[in-house]
Amino acid sequence: MTLFEELKRRGLLAQLTDEDEIKELINNGKATFYIGFDPTADSLHVGHFMALCLMKRLQQAGNRPIALLGGGTGMIGDPSGKTDMRKMLTKETIEHNVECFKKQMSRFIDFSDGKALVVNNADWLLTLNYVDVLREVGACFSVNNMLRAECYKQRMEKGLSFLEFNYMIMQSYDFYKLFTEYGCNMQFGGDDQWSNMLGGTELIRRKLGKDAYAMTITLLLNSEGKKMGKTEKGAVWLDPEKTSPYYFFQYWRNVADADVIKCMKMLTFVPIEEIEDIEKNLSDGASYNKAKELLAYELTKLVHGEEEADKALASARALFGGGSGNADMPTTFVSAKDLCDGKLGLLDILVRTKLASSNSEGRRLVQQGGITIDDVKQTDPNAKIEIGGGIVIKKGKKVYHKLVVE
Repeated sequence: MTLFEELKRRGLLAQLTDEDEIKELINNGKATFYIGFDPTADSLHVGHFMALCLMKRLQQAGNRPIALLGGGTGMIGDPSGKTDMRKMLTKETIEHNVECFKKQMSRFIDFSDGKALVVNNADWLLTLNYVDVLREVGACFSVNNMLRAECYKQRMEKGLSFLEFNYMIMQSYDFYKLFTEYGCNMQFGGDDQWSNMLGGTELIRRKLGKDAYAMTITLLLNSEGKKMGKTEKGAVWLDPEKTSPYYFFQYWRNVADADVIKCMKMLTFVPIEEIEDIEKNLSDGASYNKAKELLAYELTKLVHGEEEADKALASARALFGGGSGNADMPTTFVSAKDLCDGKLGLLDILVRTKLASSNSEGRRLVQQGGITIDDVKQTDPNAKIEIGGGIVIKKGKKVYHKLVVE
């Protein structure tokens, strides 16, 4: 099975240009491709997963990824999929977010020895002369065609700022710049990026001639992938300081039955044949739960490492009665309404579970090192604990208690 066939079998490809050429490039490790990430926060989140996993998958086949960080485009904001204008970020905030992205991406992509590049489009966009852009780039775009693009059409009723209207031109210029300076011959993006990506392909061909080699591929359901990163309690981040490995595990453990195989195909590196065998044998709650546990474990291992994945798995099994000797663990139930942004205060937890008779006793237990939650020793009595579907609290060496959200 070729790489291209596997990508299709996993449901990753939607629309593409020049299919035969794309097959030739990626199957033989000849593609230098880019995916863009606008640094709108200081951490990547679950919605970026599909792009990161795709980059890793293609790199393993010998292709070279370019992670394009939008230090320049991030100052404008992509209108695609948005009903309102994005919040404007300061230059300093964007630069900080770019550095955070670089660090997290290294868990997925091997940047050693030129095997992959991290490029910031601020390096060229922030130094452009406005009149030069109008003459050299703007002349290649038809306003009529741009207004027919889906990313703009959905904004016309509420109002589309001229600032955002320029985003397609800036993204197209990115591809042109990467093509001419880094030999980037392919771009990937979400299905909501199709118009912007075609703009880049057309710009290259108009500036450099019809023989210019530039292709586009979009990822099936990438816009859905972005939604996947959001919950009622906020985004599910890849930074363990923002979303703990245990909560990250629980997020995937609790995906809908209808989504588990789709997520496994698109996001994990479990062999496609094994996934298809699992899919054939899904019949009841137990089989779905087993598949979800595998999904959660594989993705937690990918983001946080095997040790954290093992700990999260053990805690989850203990919490839900799957661990040896833990089926009868004392349990306290709380309502989701009791949580604030998905969290409870540590002292509140200890009092609710009757592991401490008062806040002052709970404080002493924590300060003496006697409280562990999901295998993490607690040192701050004022900590706010992310609950997810539930947690396991350990008091001393032998007392265990579950706190579960109803």
